[in-house]
Amino acid sequence: MEGKKVGIRALEKKDLDHQMQWVNDPEITKNLSSFFLYPTSKEQEEKWLEDIHNFNSTDKIFAFETKEGVYLGNIGLHRINWKDRHAELAIAIGKKEDWDKGYGTDATLTLLDFAFNRMNLHRIYLRVWDFNQRAIKSYEKCGFKKEGILREGHFEDGKYHDVIMMGILKEEFNSKPG
Repeated sequence: MEGKKVGIRALEKKDLDHQMQWVNDPEITKNLSSFFLYPTSKEQEEKWLEDIHNFNSTDKIFAFETKEGVYLGNIGLHRINWKDRHAELAIAIGKKEDWDKGYGTDATLTLLDFAFNRMNLHRIYLRVWDFNQRAIKSYEKCGFKKEGILREGHFEDGKYHDVIMMGILKEEFNSKPG
């Protein structure tokens, strides 16, 4: 899948060393699920990489990279519900020096196009912590709308934070100028 700034491809074993740096960096993992609360071993990450390559119709995780082939992070669709045609989007940019350069927004738009127009999904939703303003702005640029709040649904740095639920429908995405 090709965007304006990034390409999305299958995850490969060559990505493992980069991922090991990212999954054990608290600055990166504080914006991800609580699964990353504890340090991750290389064996755990290798098993995860093997598991995602096994056929699983409800989770599709990809790598994304610059047009020059620099691996930036992962993006995926989780809990794909084929009956109701929806899925949860998740993204992580592991290279902190490439934050705030539009790569995440472009990767999200590229995956949304694939999800809506190739997979024929109807709705994509996500969860974001209230303190992750950079991500919220990116999601809004992509057309996501705030749909609700899970009050104090996430614990981070000694206190509870709201979880913002956001979503976008196929018709909203396809009618966006752009």
